[in-house]
Amino acid sequence: MTPSALKRPLLFSLLALGLSSAFAAPDPAPTDRQADRWDLTALYASDAAFDADAKKLSSQLQQLGACKGQLAASPARLKSCLDLVAEARKRVNTLTTYAAQYYDQDTGDSKGNQLNQRAALLGNDFTQATTFLQPEILALGAKRIDAMLAKDQGLQLYRFQLSNMLRSAPHTLDAAGEQLVAQFGLATSSAASVYRTLANAEIPWPTVTLSNGTQVRLDQAAYTKYRGDDQRADRKLVFDAFFGKWKEYERTFGETLYGQLKTDAAYAKVRHYTDSQSAALDADHLPPAVYQTLIAQTNANLPTLHRYFKLRARMLGVKDLAYYDIYAPLLKSERSFPLAEGKQMMLASVAPLGPDYVKALTAAVDARWMDVYPRPRKVAGAYMNGDAYDVHPFVLLNYTDNYEAVSTLTHEWGHAMHSVLANKAQPSIYAPYSIFVAEIASTTNEALLLDARLKQARDDDERLLYLGAALENLRGTFFRQAMFAEFEAAIHGKVDKGESLTGEEITAIYAGILKRYHGEAQGVMTIDPAYALEWAYVPHFYHGFYVFQYATSIAAAQDFAQRILDKEPGALAAYLKMLGAGGSAYPYELVKAAGVDLASPKPYQALVARMNGIMDQIEAIEAKRGK
Repeated sequence: MTPSALKRPLLFSLLALGLSSAFAAPDPAPTDRQADRWDLTALYASDAAFDADAKKLSSQLQQLGACKGQLAASPARLKSCLDLVAEARKRVNTLTTYAAQYYDQDTGDSKGNQLNQRAALLGNDFTQATTFLQPEILALGAKRIDAMLAKDQGLQLYRFQLSNMLRSAPHTLDAAGEQLVAQFGLATSSAASVYRTLANAEIPWPTVTLSNGTQVRLDQAAYTKYRGDDQRADRKLVFDAFFGKWKEYERTFGETLYGQLKTDAAYAKVRHYTDSQSAALDADHLPPAVYQTLIAQTNANLPTLHRYFKLRARMLGVKDLAYYDIYAPLLKSERSFPLAEGKQMMLASVAPLGPDYVKALTAAVDARWMDVYPRPRKVAGAYMNGDAYDVHPFVLLNYTDNYEAVSTLTHEWGHAMHSVLANKAQPSIYAPYSIFVAEIASTTNEALLLDARLKQARDDDERLLYLGAALENLRGTFFRQAMFAEFEAAIHGKVDKGESLTGEEITAIYAGILKRYHGEAQGVMTIDPAYALEWAYVPHFYHGFYVFQYATSIAAAQDFAQRILDKEPGALAAYLKMLGAGGSAYPYELVKAAGVDLASPKPYQALVARMNGIMDQIEAIEAKRGK
């Protein structure tokens, strides 16, 4: 287990929070029933219960001190210490989950902020208390570890964990070095915190007046809604005002992101990696070829993305497609999908995953595992937090009654069911899974939803609604995230070389990539330089080399979904086995064993072929209508 992997359960929660502005929905809740909010008493019934568990954690961390220098004593002693680490990690995950969920339901409640800070301190205490582990395991060496495993069958549980630790030998410091790095953990984690606070709570958002007279306070949630307004002038107004506000903070967000990049570069150097990307990929033992192939295949297939934009321009009836046109719906639809209907649509769509899956999801979705509707001061967006091993996953939504909301519901419950399956099949040390696999579970369910809706569509208008949503999902989840990945590689590369970066320079880098992906040179779309401030709006960049996994995952998901729908022998069993495996093996190998090699061009080419096939269907409908 690498130092990064030790922190992964904690990090996963933070990453989930970082996604929160990606799928924001602003409308007030149609109801505010307790049944539509999550029940955090499943974690802790009271403040006193939280305090008591925090004390238990502190006691466990003190006990861990007695393990220092004792791992070589006997196989039994090694096992007892690893058991203690596992229990402490499980406890700190639960504490962190409670703090995160409490804060996100009302970011204006100071108690939530205090809980988050306290949980961060506890997490850092855990990290410091376990710094001795890796160096001592490395000192034992592979031969001694193998001998101890042979003598104690109970120790076999930790075989993969121990082999992963041994793998990281070139990047592990001695005990004193690991302790020093751990002590700097809190001091070097402020960039993302500053970003979240400023971006979610403190920016004075502008108010705009739309063409129908509606006044809108244009925060992140409102931007997500109104950027797709029917009126083109309103879309431009929204983009201009929203990114104009980010422009006012360009230098500040430049400093926060540069601070994060410097932190990543410093940790990579300290741990003897060639660069930040190598360090990030090695945490999950991902082959560099995965990242390289993704970027190469995306650039090779930009003509397909450009075809989509040209189709979009025709369907919208505009000749000079602009960046503010990319979210306008291809088909205007007044159809609404209330939550109860959305749930039923989701449950019907996952029937191909088998009756046991449907039964478990049905029970879960009716329990109080999710916070459904938007409220003032609630965190925007959608995510799943599955770190509370002994409890259950928690899902945050900001549900509006449109098809995108149904798709997001399906996406997040795909994550939740992944955690349910992994927690059921694996011990706590192997239940947490890599993001590399996580996004496959969610996007496979979205692909199944699309298939089900197309089969149920009553007419071409409804069919176009779903096909258009699918196209936008492929654009946003594959091409857009790959674009982000290329941008990340560029800015990290500069800082890894010791170069400085200002907000203005980051904007220039982003603008160049944005224009290339959107075909400005080919006359496909015009990009207003003001919109290149988009990088400041994206929280993912504070969690380095993370977003590329959305793109790889949706490519894999298309393959898995199609094989499951085709009832290919063994496909469903292999897929569910991958989900149930959690983190018990390296994620790239898990996906490959299930039938998809994400270091090869094949899954990306298949995704592009699917996207072209969807466009063929849309164009056929349009041709039938004489358009």
